[in-house]
Amino acid sequence: MSDTDLQRRIAEAIQNPKNMGELEGADAVGTVGNSDCGEMLRMWIKFKEEHGKKVIDRATFQSFGCETAIAVASLATELIRGKTTEQALSMSGEELAGDLGPLPPMKIHCSQLVEEALRSALQPSSESRPCDAVKQATPPAPTDAPSLLGNLGQASQTGGGFRIIMLDEKRPTEP
Repeated sequence: MSDTDLQRRIAEAIQNPKNMGELEGADAVGTVGNSDCGEMLRMWIKFKEEHGKKVIDRATFQSFGCETAIAVASLATELIRGKTTEQALSMSGEELAGDLGPLPPMKIHCSQLVEEALRSALQPSSESRPCDAVKQATPPAPTDAPSLLGNLGQASQTGGGFRIIMLDEKRPTEP
């Protein structure tokens, strides 16, 4: 895919982002940030029972990041709908980028940010894969952090709520 084709696809995704904003009554919340580029992403997930299995009913996100990260998050929240936790967790950053296709090396961190926000929400106590992140240790109650910015401000004022996990830039995309 050419750079202009990728830019066109990103622009299309940004013009009409899907599932942006907080999700009232979410069952899981994951927050990650990239200290190298300053991007942050929070993902909310709501489950439902379907055919005797717990599947993702809806996912939303907020992002302080570049257009590529927003586009990937928008596509990913659509792609994980109807999947079990295990199915969603098995998706790589490249798969979560969906119709954007393979990202250039300088933008791979955008799909990794989305992948790690999903992992943070679905495996909040796990550190199975490190992330270049400010990773939320436990999801806040909705009244504790009405937004990503509010949560970051609250954490910096109280001196807690986040842990820093450094990313090895050369880590493989597969577990």
